[in-house]
Order: sequence, then structure tokens, then C-alpha cells
Amino acid sequence: MSDIIKMIVTKNSYIFAQDRGEKSPWSKIDQHAAKVEKQVISWRRDIHQHPELSNREFRTAKLVADHLRKLGVKVKTEVAHTGVVGILRGAKDSPVVALRADMDALPVTEAVDLPFASKVKTIYNGKQVGVMHACGHDAHTAMLMGVAKVLSELRDELPGSVKFIFQPAEEGAPEGEEGGADLMIREGVLENPKPGAILGLHVFPFHVGKIFYRAGPIMAGVDGLRIIVRGKQTHGAIPWGGVDPVVVASQIVLGLQTIVSRQIDITEAPTVISIGSIHGGVRSNIIPAQVELIGTIRTFDPAVRKDIHKRIRNTATSIAQSAGAIAEITIDFVSPLTVNDPELTEQMIPVLEKVAGKNKTAPVSPKTAAEDFSYYQQKIPGMFFFLGIAPKDADLTKAAQNHSPHFYIDESAFILGVRALAYMAVDFLESN
Repeated sequence: MSDIIKMIVTKNSYIFAQDRGEKSPWSKIDQHAAKVEKQVISWRRDIHQHPELSNREFRTAKLVADHLRKLGVKVKTEVAHTGVVGILRGAKDSPVVALRADMDALPVTEAVDLPFASKVKTIYNGKQVGVMHACGHDAHTAMLMGVAKVLSELRDELPGSVKFIFQPAEEGAPEGEEGGADLMIREGVLENPKPGAILGLHVFPFHVGKIFYRAGPIMAGVDGLRIIVRGKQTHGAIPWGGVDPVVVASQIVLGLQTIVSRQIDITEAPTVISIGSIHGGVRSNIIPAQVELIGTIRTFDPAVRKDIHKRIRNTATSIAQSAGAIAEITIDFVSPLTVNDPELTEQMIPVLEKVAGKNKTAPVSPKTAAEDFSYYQQKIPGMFFFLGIAPKDADLTKAAQNHSPHFYIDESAFILGVRALAYMAVDFLESN
């Protein structure tokens, strides 16, 4: 037997026990996952139909907490406002592995024709908005509830404990509030007991049945961008009587795009600058005094990040000055890079290949989306992977991306997500 095979057998003894036909507690995972699949779909539909924004996940948190208590899991609620943490103790108290799912929805009005489509509307930052699980957090929550059910059936055979982390506000806390992974950590989610590792997944418009992973940086670091362009208010019919911040703001938006397209070597590391919101003015015939731009910056390299910040300030300031306006630039840190621990990732690759099949498991290029799962990874080894949820016959070039009002999930993907997280949790406990 080669050294490589010996290593895999050591790390994944329960998988190879299955191949030899031996009876082991982990061979029961598929059986229990199949039993809970319909319930996972039902939970997901219920959560999807009743979405809640960041730090407002009261109904979802109660659903999760009630479910965990029925399983005999020790539950703590109101962590980082609405977070739920459950501890499932197996045959041994340690080692401990953490599994995380996020619960919050987005201020998006759903455009998908589903019998359980969201009709919810609420007030967000002073405006009425629709609310939708446009990023799949409803699926994440339902799948982790399913994993809790599966592993609770095997508690007497688990060689350790599992910590279930149901997190609020992954999409960011409302203005003036704190929330998300950072606050959960500050409130002790990674203590008493401390996990040796944390695992999580994110649904993504890859074909259903496929899993994608990456060692090292897999998702971008994020900074928030806010630019106030101050001009001089005047009549819309007499623009020369003032300084038009609308035109200046428009020029700044275009100027920012040349930073990425013409000033940064994007072959070294992916980079994105996007303006997602522009506010200014109240009437068609009044040129306003100011315009506000709100955007996001995504980077993978600290040096590039620093350079981009400098270029943003220079670009916005120079364009404004050329028109007689003033640009006030604020850049705030939001979340760090999502970086998968190389050793943990290497350990989990054979597990994912066993669950999904080698031909349906592959490394992926870095994604410029972001995840505050990164905060956990700064404290303990972590691995985050993507679960395909687009229909098998879907044209991926046309599939709606996360955060789209047309975002759609093929629910047949859920059982794979449940099996993958359960197998990975057991593998970590077994090998540690």
C-alpha cells in the first residue's frame, strides 16, 4: 500500500470501512439524510416564504431553536441579537467541530414565480423594500437543521461533539447596529467548548450535484465605499448658475471603473469596484447641492487593496475639483478574505469526492463575492465550499446570480449538502 493510500485510510477510516462493507456509525449518514430530505425542503420553503433581514431573524431563530431542543441539543439563543448555537455531545465531549449556517435575507423584491415566493415588505434604512432570500441563506439554515437531525441520530457513536452555529446578519447589520460573525465571536461563540475547526457551505449557480472548493483564499475581502459629492444648488434650467453634483458623480462612477480596467494588474489578483446606490435631488428642475454614492470594494491582496484605496481617493477628488465640486470619500473595512485552511481542505477533499463523486468535485477559481465566515477562519482552521444549485440542464451563462430577484434553487441539491456537512464533521472528529 502506498504512503498516499495509507494517509487517506488514516484520515478517512470510516469511508473505507464502508467500502469494505463493515458496519460503522458513519455508514448510517446516507440513510438518515434520505429520511430528512423532505423535511429539509419543507423548512427551506417555510423560511423562504417568511424572510427576515439582518438582526431581525426572530421567527427563523425560533424555528431553529425549537428544532434543536426537540433533538436534545443544548441550545443558547440571542447570541449577537438573534443567533442560535447548539451543542450536540457525542460519545466523547471532545474533539469539537463547528458547522455554520447564516439566516438573514436581503432587501430584494422576489421575481421568481413560486408557490412559496416571498411577499414580505418592510422598512430598510428608511425605505419600504421587498424581502427575499436571494442569496440562499434559507437553504443553508434548512440544510444545517437537517445535519443536526442526522447527527443527533448518531450521537452515541460520535467520537466528539458538534457545535451548530446559526448566524444572523451575514449580509451586514443595519446602519447604526453591530452584527454577524464578528459579533458572535466577541460574544463567545467559539468558546466553551472551543471547536478545533469550522465548516460551512454556500449555494451557488453551479449545476446541481457538484461541489467546488479551494485551498487558501476563496472569497474576497470587502471594504465599503461612500462618496459625498458637494456642489452648488441651482435651477435645472440654469446649470451654469451652480455646480452640478449629479454630473460630477456620474463622471466619478466612470472614473472608478478605469482603476480596475486600466490601472491595476488584475492578472495578479481579482479586483472589483462597484457602485450600488446613487442618491441625490428631489425634483427634475432642481440641481441638488449634493449626491451620495455607495459602493463596495473587493480585493484579494493587501498591497492591491491599499493601492486601490489611494487611487479611489485621487480619482474622486480630482474629478470633483475639475468641476468646482468637493468629493468626501469614506472607506470602511467590512470583512476580511475568506481563506480556507490548506491542511483542513486537503483532509476534506477525499470526503467531498466520496460524497459527490470525483467527477463532480473540483477546485474553483477565487470568487469576488464575500463571506463573513472569514472571521471564524481568523480564529480557528476553517473550510468553506460551494454547493451547486442550478438545474442540471441550466445554461449557466444565463442563470441568475446570488442577490438577483430571479435567484432560483433546485432543491434536489439539499441532500448532497446535508451529506457533505455530516460526513465532513464526522471525518474531523474521527481523525482528531
